[in-house]
Amino acid sequence: MHSYIDIEVKPDSEMRENVLMNKVYTKLHKSLFEMQAVDIGVSFPLYNFKLGRVLRIHSSEERLCQLRDRNWLGGLAGYCAVANIQSIPGTVKHRTVSRIQSNMTQSKLKRLLKRGSITDAEVKAYKAKMFSIGLDNPYFELESGSNGHKHRRYVCFGELLDHPVDGEFDSFGFGKGATVPWF
Repeated sequence: MHSYIDIEVKPDSEMRENVLMNKVYTKLHKSLFEMQAVDIGVSFPLYNFKLGRVLRIHSSEERLCQLRDRNWLGGLAGYCAVANIQSIPGTVKHRTVSRIQSNMTQSKLKRLLKRGSITDAEVKAYKAKMFSIGLDNPYFELESGSNGHKHRRYVCFGELLDHPVDGEFDSFGFGKGATVPWF
């Protein structure tokens, strides 16, 4: 990963920052999925409790050109400032940007009830524990293209490292072990 593109969302009175970032990120995910990209990662350089208004996309210059040429932002381009492809600075830190999931969810509770693995009396305790250990990480609220259901994808930021770790990224630009430059 030697290159990156910054995309800054430009919210207005009709489109709030978080709603706009959700829409941009959904379009990026669709494009990465279609490209079958495992070599494109994302970061959020303005992250501080919230993800911020800048989405940074990392890869090789060639892959970023392929992504750019897809015009994947479509009608959202007017709400974004897209920088030119730039080289990663010489001295940077690295970190993983990945997904984090709760292991206690409402859908899991429904499956447990359907299987008979949990009694009605245990449901209250499960729900209390589920809400007490909820995630407070920043997240995207994405809408499924296949069924229209909304779901949250929580983001986890790893420790800062001095050296990069190679690996693959998923179609959301997240890597379980792979790092992206952080600057």
